[in-house]
Amino acid sequence: MSNDKKDAGAAYWSANLRLLTICLSIWFFCSYVLGIFLVDFMNKFMLGGYPLGFWFAQQGSMYTFLVLIVFYAVRMGQIDRKYGMEE
Repeated sequence: MSNDKKDAGAAYWSANLRLLTICLSIWFFCSYVLGIFLVDFMNKFMLGGYPLGFWFAQQGSMYTFLVLIVFYAVRMGQIDRKYGMEE
């Protein structure tokens, strides 16, 4: 394997890991920090007649996860095209 292919593979893997780290960090923040650790603070605010902490733990985190899935798919497609790894 040539050095160019090794470098491209390493860069592709690095971009993939960076994207995964971003997505997992957002997931952790939304599900654990906002949904569990800050729920008492967030419950001081209302959204649609429900305490914000409760709403976010029940609905908001799911919406966030759906957005993350779309973001990951779009961004991974861009990364694949950039490094010539598309299917």
